[in-house]
Amino acid sequence: MSLMSKLLMSTVVATVALSANAQPENKKLVKYVKRNIVKNPQVTVKGVTVLESKTHKDLPGWTILLTNMDLEYQKKDIKAPEMMFVKDGLITGHLVNLKTGNDYRNEIKPTVPSSMYDDAHLLFGNKNAKHKILVFSDPMCPFCRDTVPGIMKAAKDNPNNIAVYYYHLPLLRIHPVSDMLTRIMHVAQEEGKTDVVEKIYSLKIKPQETNATKILSAVKSQTGYDVSASKIEEKSVKDALKADADAAGKMMVTGTPTVYIDGEWDKMRDGYKKLVD
Repeated sequence: MSLMSKLLMSTVVATVALSANAQPENKKLVKYVKRNIVKNPQVTVKGVTVLESKTHKDLPGWTILLTNMDLEYQKKDIKAPEMMFVKDGLITGHLVNLKTGNDYRNEIKPTVPSSMYDDAHLLFGNKNAKHKILVFSDPMCPFCRDTVPGIMKAAKDNPNNIAVYYYHLPLLRIHPVSDMLTRIMHVAQEEGKTDVVEKIYSLKIKPQETNATKILSAVKSQTGYDVSASKIEEKSVKDALKADADAAGKMMVTGTPTVYIDGEWDKMRDGYKKLVD
């Protein structure tokens, strides 16, 4: 169970009467969170920040609030993302389609803020390209390996039409080797060697490998990129990977690959094909 799971517990049926406004007063959101979301008595709810308000074509009359809960746990401040559905003085964390069984909580994600399209994350294409694609990915994830190289190639072949912004999200419980691989990829990208990032998607290595010497050797022999262990252990590298993980949390990313096109979640991950000249 993750730390966040220990801190929070959302219930499908929890609803609280609020004002009839599309967006309730902040104090009422805090009261709802205290009563219905945070179940750990050791966690203090300090506030709720609404990051974005959205609607959905399948949910007429409902307003979807994408929020950050400001929490304190063991004297540490934590920002935890939370989705809320509001309508006619009611609020709930889940709305389920009885016909399909789909929880709309899993159908909606925040819009990408413009600040995430920065030079540090631009992998392929021109920053002034007509379309921006943002990706959260793990190079050892089979679904990523099936999808992300195609997105990269589309940007390389159409740099004025497509720009790819890349964020690392290694799934360490499944692919421990990705811890080191993503740091290698980060350093390579910083050095302008974006081809290394692409090549690591076809790297042949055991997902459970943790031996640094073996990992560095595999990368060198299969991609031609030689980097020292000390370089990828630098604090700045680890801080950059943590920042990517924090960004994933704010964007409510729960798996890889998660793809956004022009700010909006591309659930099917193939929308880029329509952008190719």
